Amino acid sequence: MAWRVLLRRKDVHTGLLNLAFRAGGTECFSSGAVAKPSQFIHCNKLQGAANCTIFKHYPIRNFHAGVYMLAWSRKKEDVVGLKAPKKEKRVRKETRTQPPVEAPYVAPKPKMTIKTSPDKTVEIFDGMTLLDLSKRSGATISALQSILQDLGEKVESEFDSISIDLAELVAMEIGVNIKRMHTGEGTVEPRPAVVTVMGHVDHGKTSLLDSLRQTSVAAKEAGGITQHIGAFVVEMTSGASITFLDTPGHAAFSAMRARGAAVTDIVVLVVAADDGVMPQTLEAMSHAKVANVPIVVAINKCDKSGADPERVRIQLGSEGLLLEDMGGDVQVVEISALSKLGLDKLEEALLLQAEIMDLKARTDGPAQAFVVEARVDRGRGPLATAIVKSGTLISGQYIVVGAEWGRIRSLRDTAGKVTEAAKPAMPIEIEGLRGLPMAGDDVVVVDSEERARMLSQGRKKKQEKDRLRKIDEGMTEEAEIAEETPERVEMPIIVKADVQGSVQAVTDALRSLNSPQVFVNIVHVGVGPVSEHDIDLAQACRAYIVGFNVRNPPSAITLGATQANIKILLHKVIYHLLEEMGRLIVEKAPGVAETQISGEAEVLNIFELKGRSKSKGPDIKIAGCRITDGHFSRSGTMRLLRSGDVVFEGPCASLKREKQDADTLDKGSDCGLVIEDCDHFQVGDTIQCLEQVIRKPKFISTQSGAVRIEC
Repeated sequence: MAWRVLLRRKDVHTGLLNLAFRAGGTECFSSGAVAKPSQFIHCNKLQGAANCTIFKHYPIRNFHAGVYMLAWSRKKEDVVGLKAPKKEKRVRKETRTQPPVEAPYVAPKPKMTIKTSPDKTVEIFDGMTLLDLSKRSGATISALQSILQDLGEKVESEFDSISIDLAELVAMEIGVNIKRMHTGEGTVEPRPAVVTVMGHVDHGKTSLLDSLRQTSVAAKEAGGITQHIGAFVVEMTSGASITFLDTPGHAAFSAMRARGAAVTDIVVLVVAADDGVMPQTLEAMSHAKVANVPIVVAINKCDKSGADPERVRIQLGSEGLLLEDMGGDVQVVEISALSKLGLDKLEEALLLQAEIMDLKARTDGPAQAFVVEARVDRGRGPLATAIVKSGTLISGQYIVVGAEWGRIRSLRDTAGKVTEAAKPAMPIEIEGLRGLPMAGDDVVVVDSEERARMLSQGRKKKQEKDRLRKIDEGMTEEAEIAEETPERVEMPIIVKADVQGSVQAVTDALRSLNSPQVFVNIVHVGVGPVSEHDIDLAQACRAYIVGFNVRNPPSAITLGATQANIKILLHKVIYHLLEEMGRLIVEKAPGVAETQISGEAEVLNIFELKGRSKSKGPDIKIAGCRITDGHFSRSGTMRLLRSGDVVFEGPCASLKREKQDADTLDKGSDCGLVIEDCDHFQVGDTIQCLEQVIRKPKFISTQSGAVRIEC
């Protein structure tokens, strides 16, 4: 069937309506051309336009050509603001016969790599140039400039000076340790001496300070033993003031005594006249020698019966301490802290030594101080006790203490009074830190909060790198130990204490209890009482909680710990703490299985059972023995000895006393013994009973206070 396409013409508003269809290159006109059905076509009634439906998606072109319509459209274009866009001239694209030109590859600029030296220490100072820093650290000038550019600082010349804070930030990025060298320029004035009292435990250090300042501190300490460092100023009878540091005498607080020697000018070595030189006395001497600090010896308890000061002098001289009595320069004073005997002579000796040293310090400019102790107060937050070495520390300054920073909210002296500034050799309590610093950290004064944040973040980042490096080294050591010892258990511990110094001392003491059988893992440390967070953490890792010199936790926390089966060990004297932890470690240790001789017996007679039935077994020999040492067990292994040589070794087949079977027989018992597959007994032979026992490690505590686990 053929479809006919008609071209209709109709005047619409005296316009001409033209319809033209182009399909597949074939035009259809009114002349009667016929289109195929497969091509298209259906046309409805036309009313001013052509409504066409396409079945095969052929292109359709509709033309609306009318005189009036064209005129109207031209007027519309003339309306102001409604200009039709001009048609751009269409340009035919050239056919490319050649491939497109590719741009040459430009490799990205390689990032400058710097070799880190974690064991290298670089001295930095204010006003140093990039050239100085490059020579000291080993990094190139361009690398240092790139780091400064990342920090927001632009230094073009290698001879441009930078601040000490910028030098520290750059050094931390390089990966080297730094040592700040503070300038000595400024107004220099005499300052009081900082004196540290050292010596063995219970030799009378705190009692001596009590007599000097007319107070009673020793009575407040647990067991009469100082557990942390105390710093205070004592006004002497002559009018001069001396800053004293009291350090603990126990072996666990070695690091605290070392920090005391680092910030002191003179060391008073207290030795009891009735006790003599002890291990911690020698340790205090070594700390003073390493710090290059002069020593004044105070022989205490000279009024007690049995006191022998001359013996103490001989002992100190034999240890290499050159006393004045022996031609040296170390002053020796005989005192008694309780009866206040010889305190005036000790004061004269200290003032004389300070005068010889001619102690002076810079009083203007930024302060240089060291943290002696740190703690957390419930109402005031983190508090740090520091001693100013030089400069003046002013309230309101931005400071960086170790890896923590803050703005000084208030300064308090040893009497608790608020002060606006702290001069050299003055112990003060700093309030306003964002976190708790470590005892021994230095206090750095910076210009702005931004610089304080940058320094704090840089130091924390470096501490984290050092911590991870130590963990890797420790894991390597632990792997080597694990290869040697097949079985080793872990003992996780959470440590809480009242001050930061005690936390570090207790942690070091507990880590010294590590053994090949038990690994003491300190999972968390903190300052303050035991909290719910500690209970949750202990429950997660099944850890013990050790509280040193902290108050008892609330009943809710204690109940939660009991329900979770978590042990909380609270102590105020470190002796007792280490003893209890030592017992727990020994109990937790798996021990080592070893063969041990449990008893010996002598063969007195031999009995034979012959003619036994097949159901009862072959003939056997029974050794009639008397146990001469230890005990015999039927489950043990029997060893037959003849003239000291091993003849046979095997399990026990039967052990009887008279006619009754016995599992264990003690010394002095007569018994009949049968060893499996052994029938060559002789009278006079010796039989040993061997047993497998689990040998536990031993907790050893010495008189000096040092503890260890011996496997």
